[in-house]
Amino acid sequence: MNTMTLWHISVWEFAALAAAAMLVGFSKTAVSGANTVSLAIFAAVLPARASTGVLLPVLIVGDVLAVLTYRRHAHWPTLWRLFPAVAGGVVIGTVFLMWADDQVVRMSIGAILLLMAGVTVWRRRKATAEEEPEAVTSPAGRIKARSYGVLGGFTTMVANAGGPVMSMYLLSAGFRKLGFLGTSAFFFLIVNVSKVPFSVGLGLIDGRSLLLDAALAAFVIPGAVIGKLAVDRINQRLFEQLVIAATVVGGAQLLLR
Repeated sequence: MNTMTLWHISVWEFAALAAAAMLVGFSKTAVSGANTVSLAIFAAVLPARASTGVLLPVLIVGDVLAVLTYRRHAHWPTLWRLFPAVAGGVVIGTVFLMWADDQVVRMSIGAILLLMAGVTVWRRRKATAEEEPEAVTSPAGRIKARSYGVLGGFTTMVANAGGPVMSMYLLSAGFRKLGFLGTSAFFFLIVNVSKVPFSVGLGLIDGRSLLLDAALAAFVIPGAVIGKLAVDRINQRLFEQLVIAATVVGGAQLLLR
């Protein structure tokens, strides 16, 4: 990565990155999926390839704060069912990247996100949320978990956009607000940390990029605090609407870039 470009960003560009970092913190503790906007900001300010390496540690800081906040609400049976499918999705995503160009990747991911947002809205109009997540109570739920897991692994590999996919899965599986946030917190912390060695090996993360990350990490914390304060004031219906809206925005911006 040409990390020297990171030292030549303007004050306004740094301000945009700082705002995106705050949004990462907010999304991790309040409205998961909202950080798709952060992905777009980082890619607009920094070279696209470099932006993924800079953003990853920022996401991990947000993941750690989310785990500390919601660790008691994680649903581990769902996580254990998801991880093998996610690994398969990462492999498929790697193969996909061998032949697909940037435009094909962006359009594919955007279409997947918009489709899943539509399916989730349709499903939730047909049935009310259940106390126990569907992922562990029925064969259909287990099949759905594997399907979303593969899609989540695929999207996080090719576009660092696994968040909206897993948001749609957790909503469609009937997770309530705190269970949603606790389960997604552990899921993304584990997945993002596992990506660090690959990013280092590709030259996407080095000492210079980590210095920029250290400056941006300071903005993740107030974003997470604001998110924690806000989530207590967001009812379940509004929470779900915000998550779906963030997913639609993320999918649309990928299609229109």
